[in-house]
Amino acid sequence: MKKQTMMICAAVSVLTACASTTKPGTVGVQRQQLMLVSAEKVEQMALVNYTQQNRAAQMKGRLVTKGAEHERLKKIAARLQAQVTAFRDDAARWDWQLALIDAPVINATCAPGGKITFYTGLIRQLKLNDDEIAIIMGHEIAHALREHGRERVSRAYAQNALATTALMAAPNSQAQVEAANTVAHFLYTLPNSRQNESEADAMGLELAARAGYKPEASVTVWRKMQALAGKPGEGRQQAEFTSTHPSNETRIGELTAMLPKVVPLYRAAPKK
Repeated sequence: MKKQTMMICAAVSVLTACASTTKPGTVGVQRQQLMLVSAEKVEQMALVNYTQQNRAAQMKGRLVTKGAEHERLKKIAARLQAQVTAFRDDAARWDWQLALIDAPVINATCAPGGKITFYTGLIRQLKLNDDEIAIIMGHEIAHALREHGRERVSRAYAQNALATTALMAAPNSQAQVEAANTVAHFLYTLPNSRQNESEADAMGLELAARAGYKPEASVTVWRKMQALAGKPGEGRQQAEFTSTHPSNETRIGELTAMLPKVVPLYRAAPKK
């Protein structure tokens, strides 16, 4: 994948099309990324899709806007968002939002521009503690900081898998809604590359540690994911999350190896 990106970058005449979107941080994430589509356009499309998702959940009475679970997520999100400048300064000015949807779905996302979605099924089925929620949320925030969604949309555009007309739909039009649904396929449905997942693992781990959450929770949460995968009858509910977040011994090994880098950050962080 890295070699393919370098080849595409070499073929692109616009010099600004290939860049690293984030600072390396303590975990050292740095790689040239193909960015043919503007951040503003991708964020606009993501916001349309995010708004549709929340409106649909609200109509079904499933959008949670208060209560213990919602307040718990809000607190964790605020602590993580306070640390995003470790990777990019402009993210502190994003219009961060949080949606909690009451459904037995094992999933969480963070759309471009800082639009976080959590499902109660993820919290309840895995019996997540705050440290584990922070690890998952940090991972999803890292995808947004690193602009993996924009990178995937740009790759689709470069490979003619995404039409130019879809990216030029006028705001507040039915065409834009349809375009946003098309873009959502590349943002959420297609699985992330192993490289993108590794970057999100590393950056999310650092964010959580800087926010004062135990880095070791990165191992326990994936152990829980593995255990859930082995339970009869749970596969259907878990499929959405594991389709884009593979859980395996290699991943747990990589997270364990990164702990010495981030434990000092955790120890130095204020515990709230």
